[in-house]
Amino acid sequence: MQNATPYSSTRTRQLVITSMSIALVLVATMFINIKLPIAANGGLIHMGTAMLFLIAILFGPRTALIAGAVGMGLFDILMGYTIWAPGTIIARGLQGLIVGYIAWSGGRKGTNVAFNLIGMIASVPVMLLVYFVHEGIAFSSWVAPFGSITGNLIQNVVGILVAIPVGIALKKTRYFRQRG
Repeated sequence: MQNATPYSSTRTRQLVITSMSIALVLVATMFINIKLPIAANGGLIHMGTAMLFLIAILFGPRTALIAGAVGMGLFDILMGYTIWAPGTIIARGLQGLIVGYIAWSGGRKGTNVAFNLIGMIASVPVMLLVYFVHEGIAFSSWVAPFGSITGNLIQNVVGILVAIPVGIALKKTRYFRQRG
């Protein structure tokens, strides 16, 4: 029976971290946002992106994929943006996966600021492409998605500007030094 404890403890810890990550992404998206008056689509700037980037840096690609897809997908569903949910689930899941994969590549575990930044930057075109295709299909127009690009870019820049210094600070804490 004692052999099951470490495995169960590790799985339970990962379940709790993933669940908390989903909740943090959802709350950061839901309550810390600004609606931009630039377009009907793509004009919501929120801290969910910064939280997703932080989770990818702190906990890796798997947790970030789930947190981004579920947390921001739930936001769309709960806040009446249901038409966006399928695109959000794919775009934000992939974004978390890409950032986490690059930040944690080569055993770095999110400790290298340059790789963290590269991961964030590399994830942006994928997010933009997924949303562009999703909007093109959803609105039966390949012109309408252009209206969301500016807001999505601003949202990612803000996310990067918040996630980099906060990530650096959090990686210096005892909890993450022990894990990194």
